[in-house]
Amino acid sequence: MGLVFVEIHSAGAASFQSILSMRDRADTIDRLVNERLTTLPKQLMRREGIDIWVLVAREYNEDPVVMTMLPGTAHSARRRTILVFVDEGDLGVKGYAVARYPVGNFFAARWNPDEEPDQWRALAQLIEEKNPDTIGINVSSDFALADGLSHGEYLGLVDALSTEQKSKIVSAERLAVAWLETRTESEMEIYPSIVEVAHNIIAEGFSETVIEPERTTTQDVQWWYRERVRELHLQVWFHPSVTFQRNGETGDLQGVILPGDLLHVDFGITYLRLNTDTQQHAYVLMEGEQVPPVGLRQGLATSNRLQDILVNNFTVGRTGNEILRSARETAIGEGILPSIYTHPIGYHGHGAGPTIGMWDNQGDTMGRGDYPLFENTAFSIELNSTVSVPEWGGQRLRFKLEEDAFFDGQQTFYIDGRQKELILIQSK
Repeated sequence: MGLVFVEIHSAGAASFQSILSMRDRADTIDRLVNERLTTLPKQLMRREGIDIWVLVAREYNEDPVVMTMLPGTAHSARRRTILVFVDEGDLGVKGYAVARYPVGNFFAARWNPDEEPDQWRALAQLIEEKNPDTIGINVSSDFALADGLSHGEYLGLVDALSTEQKSKIVSAERLAVAWLETRTESEMEIYPSIVEVAHNIIAEGFSETVIEPERTTTQDVQWWYRERVRELHLQVWFHPSVTFQRNGETGDLQGVILPGDLLHVDFGITYLRLNTDTQQHAYVLMEGEQVPPVGLRQGLATSNRLQDILVNNFTVGRTGNEILRSARETAIGEGILPSIYTHPIGYHGHGAGPTIGMWDNQGDTMGRGDYPLFENTAFSIELNSTVSVPEWGGQRLRFKLEEDAFFDGQQTFYIDGRQKELILIQSK
């Protein structure tokens, strides 16, 4: 059966014909998850020194990592779902579901309640059979996404284990982060189309189709984005933000959009379990204007330069804090006033991996900022520079950009390009 695409008719210039039907989305998710499960656990578990990785989730209180391993038709765990990865040496890593049923194609069912009514005891028997040196569980002080084992489930787990087995328990924090942050080749083949959809939606919203200067408000545009995403059978992972900076007024403002405004949007979608996170600028041309003021164009170029400085500091093994310090030093040396708050992206919008600055903290971030950069990871290159605009009487504006990028271990590539020119909106 070939792929089926949803018929989407757009009033704007962007095309959305490549958006998959719900059935084909589930098939695609299954293909991507199966590839991950058969290729990543051996590499990552051995890198982090974990022999058995135990993940426990209860319906509607799921470990975030478990949710990334479920089939495309699954929306939650079933009752209590226990997934176990076992490094079996020359046989590789095998997957077991200590549950009534198998989970997908990778996790074979390993619990018969008629023979052993106690699910926890069945898990302990599996661990005893495999006799690992280390048992990894998802507990973490620094990464919420790696802290998915709830207290009640932890108590059930340790109560079932022998004293010897308990002594082998270690945090699987780095393994959980590694699983979440690592992007596969197949994921990166489809990620550009996902980011392209997000870019197209932004462009459609920042157009005369949606915005009528002196009448349309920023709130109107925000809710247009929400409605448009739902119309395309997609989801947002946060409410879009639309603001403007205006000649003679201070700060990021909301209200009626006027000619001469510098607009900003922060927007992200979720599609095929992958997320986007984008910030771009548009300019509302004044009567008689054909191009934006030079100062606005130079401001955008300054933030583009800051993007270049940041990604040029991406080196495998460097921590987020080290990357931040080096990038800020270079930028300040070039006369740029930088603010960098870049984060991983993938299965989650604010994903697991090294934190590279925060909007309210341009110093070291303890814990998450100390995590190192690995290859085959994706980031939202999020930052701004403050620039004085001569045409606005020297008013200082923030040019806030965010674009999704992929680091292959050597170079950083923008997944679907980046904004290098202001989007233009005509005044009628």
